[in-house]
Amino acid sequence: MTQTTTRVLEPSDLGAALAILESEPVANAFVTSRVQVAGLDPWRLGGEMWGWYADGRLRSLCYAGANLVPICAGPEAVRAFADRARRAGRRCSSIVGPAEPTALLWRLLEPGWGPAREVRANQPLMVTESPSADIAPDPLVRRIRKDETEILMPACVAMFTEEVGISPLAGDGGLLYQARVAELIGAGRSFARIDDGKVVFKAEIGAATTQACQIQGVWVAPEHRGKGLSETGMAAVLRYALADVAPVVSLYVNDYNAPARKAYRRVGFRETGTFMSVLF
Repeated sequence: MTQTTTRVLEPSDLGAALAILESEPVANAFVTSRVQVAGLDPWRLGGEMWGWYADGRLRSLCYAGANLVPICAGPEAVRAFADRARRAGRRCSSIVGPAEPTALLWRLLEPGWGPAREVRANQPLMVTESPSADIAPDPLVRRIRKDETEILMPACVAMFTEEVGISPLAGDGGLLYQARVAELIGAGRSFARIDDGKVVFKAEIGAATTQACQIQGVWVAPEHRGKGLSETGMAAVLRYALADVAPVVSLYVNDYNAPARKAYRRVGFRETGTFMSVLF
């Protein structure tokens, strides 16, 4: 009979955790990027990493921080993570991950944690290793400098509010969000086209490992939508990402956002899986 257990991982478990994370480099890019930088110390990582063991071997993970993220988790592991999450109480602002384990995790947690503010059950995961030759990159899209943070910030706030449904300035006045924006700018992973002192298009490479990176925060100013700027802008960011960051670039998008999915396909992305997000 299989013996299973679940526990909080310690810094000494880093090698085993990375082996699991790197087994699915695209799907796990967000958590892998954090672990590669911060290790497994909860203070540096910004949350706990739970490990599920079967017969003494680490098989699955769950990141429990601002997001609750099941990683390489089958049904038995998901049930164990749900039990632990119920006992700890909800501390996260979202549950996000591959659709199948995330859906099961939410079904188990919803009676105690629900209702959610929004459930996005079908978010296609899109991937590319090479840009399309059909879309020319916008030559005006470039890396943002640190002294341009104040110019970029209103666009970041507008994007977040549109996408998530609440302002990132709520709660702590936006201190954490501004710090994250500044971090991406400082790392050279924030890109935009700025015309006459205003952001026309922007996007960031949010998660980055040596194997894969993830584009996030794609936004076009409302008065410039419908002009193809999302395609040429994304082509430019994709060029930077493939040249400077990782050999595989990914993103995930809401299934109902048909224009964005069409634009990303034209730039060279293809749909390879499905994510799910539960927002509180």
